[in-house]
Order: sequence, then structure tokens, then C-alpha cells
Amino acid sequence: MKRAPGRGWPSTVVGIVLLALMLFPVYWMVNASLQPAGNTLQGGWFPFPPDRSGYVTALRDQGRNLVTSLVVALGSVALSLGLAAPAAYALARFRLRGTNLLLFGILITQMVPGIVVANALYSAYHDLGLLNSSLGLILADSTAGIPFAIIILRSFMQSIPREIIEAARVDGAGGLRVFRSVVLPLSTNALITAGVFTFLFAWSDFLFALTLTTTQTVRPITLGIYQYLGAHTNQWNAVMATAVLASVPAAVLLVIAQRQVAAGATGGAVK
Repeated sequence: MKRAPGRGWPSTVVGIVLLALMLFPVYWMVNASLQPAGNTLQGGWFPFPPDRSGYVTALRDQGRNLVTSLVVALGSVALSLGLAAPAAYALARFRLRGTNLLLFGILITQMVPGIVVANALYSAYHDLGLLNSSLGLILADSTAGIPFAIIILRSFMQSIPREIIEAARVDGAGGLRVFRSVVLPLSTNALITAGVFTFLFAWSDFLFALTLTTTQTVRPITLGIYQYLGAHTNQWNAVMATAVLASVPAAVLLVIAQRQVAAGATGGAVK
């Protein structure tokens, strides 16, 4: 067998340079968060000794906002998967009239600008009393997570061999038991993929948070950073520390679930 030709050092150098360019903002964010309070442009390339006062200030001022974002993101994941999984199974396995039209409608919802949805929800939330509530933000963020989860899960569930489902039915399992005990365990990678992206949608949301919250009661971290920036421009270490803390959950989640995301995103591509 012939050995595949190596890519050589030029490709490696190019890859390192591109990686350095992409990671430089992250490095500068961490570096600035460890600088003393004041103008970070005068700080060194490596803070020594590191000043942790920015993180103390960030946790004191933004700790509640981090918890709010975590509650909203996890709630959106639970609601999105709870609705998307049975819907995707029905679209994948049952021959229903108008399935293609329904899928087209789901895709269309992904094209609607978020500001249009936010403005429409504001009036409805005002009448329903859902403004300035975690439940309201969970429902709003799920409008982006549910359609995406349905598309991912349906594609994966279509790739499950029909013989496995028929064997479960022969053993006496009903439709609900088949879905709960056979389909869902086989769709773990797709569920994790849909859950991760839904979490990221909700965690990074700014538009719904800005439109649907008008008081200090419920404030996600994205809105907290936005308002924190205007009030503390002389404390850039605290601002950058808040940004670092806001980046940690998403980064950790992606590192832990990277294999499942890669498998789930391509699981339904080949049958």
C-alpha cells in the first residue's frame, strides 16, 4: 500500500498562524482580566503577578446574572428536546400528509429575523404577564432551539434501521415504549448535539433579553455585560473577567460533548 503524502511543514505553519489569530482575542481577554484596574492598553503581555480583583468584582456584580443565564439555557434545552424529540420521531417514522410542507415551514422559521419575533413576543408577553421572567426567556429562546432540534433529530431517526423498531414491536413493546426505550437511546448523539446548540443559542442570546426584560429582576449575562460595560469603563479588568466567566460554560460544554456533536451532526447524512 502506498503511504499518503504528507502535507508538509507549510500547511502546519499556516494552521498554527490561523489558530493563533483566532485565539488571540481569547488570550487578550484573559490577559486583560488579570491586569490591575484601569486602562488595560498599558498592561503587559503577561500579567505578573496576576491581579484577581477583576474576578472578585465580576462575581459580586454579575453572579446573579450568570445563574439567570444558566437557568434560562437549561430550561430552553429541556423544553426544546421535550417537544422536538417526539415531533421528529413522528415526522421520521409516520407517513403523514403534509410532512414535506411542515418541514418547509420549520425551515422558514429559521429565516425569520429575531427582531421580528422579539417585537411580536413583547406585546403577547405584556398581556400574559411574562415580561421580566425566566419562563418568558425560556419560551422565547426555545423558538430558535425547537426547529433546529427537530431537523437534527429527524435526520438521525430516519437512519435508524426499521428492523430494530419492528423487533421491539414483536417483543410486545407499544409505540411509546419503543420511542422511550429504543429510539431515544439510539439517538443519544443527536440529542446531545441538539441540546448543545440549543444551550448555545440561549446562553448567547442578547436580543430577547434586551427586548423582554425591562427591570433588574431577571437579567441574563449578555445583557449584564452590555450594561456593565457602560457603567464600568474604568474597570476593564472586571469587564473582561465577566466575559471570561461567561465564556467558560459554553467552552466546557463543547469540549465535553465534541465527539457526540461530531457524530450527531453527521449521523443522518449517510444511510
